[in-house]
Amino acid sequence: MISGPSGVGKGTLISKVLPKLENTMLSRSATTRPRRKDEQQGREYFFLTPEEFEERVGAGDFLEHVSYGANRYGTLKSEVVKQLDAGRSVLLEIELEGARSIRRQMPEAVLIFIAPPSVEELRARLAGRNTESDDEVKSRLERAEEELASQDEFDYIVVNQSVAQAAAELEEVIRSNQSPQA
Repeated sequence: MISGPSGVGKGTLISKVLPKLENTMLSRSATTRPRRKDEQQGREYFFLTPEEFEERVGAGDFLEHVSYGANRYGTLKSEVVKQLDAGRSVLLEIELEGARSIRRQMPEAVLIFIAPPSVEELRARLAGRNTESDDEVKSRLERAEEELASQDEFDYIVVNQSVAQAAAELEEVIRSNQSPQA
């Protein structure tokens, strides 16, 4: 499981590392947040209406689910189990509470925290994305304080000072924790 504050570069690092990892796939989360311009259903997320999401929660379809800001996110059990049953390693890009929930259910899971070099750099990255309002950036930074304080709950911490360095470190951590058949 790969976690860290919003804007820290989790997605960027995963996109650099994943093509180098044989027999490894990225689990796609479900979300109620609006689809961004270049996103496609099932590629970045499974986009659900709030009503669809709630129905699936009631049906027990999620390994974990949380509210983050005004939206909901969750990991569909069926997607993860299907890949594990096929002998693949599964990466999850997940927020703090989701990581905690899955750790309780799957203590063998490896937790990797992606940290920014500084809070100031994280603020600049969030503002530079131009995908959130000023209030959303402020909310994400407040949430980041709690997430940064939780780093000791993780098995590994990768500081994203530079994408190349952090990607190399992340790849090594994942490879060192994969089962031999993955």
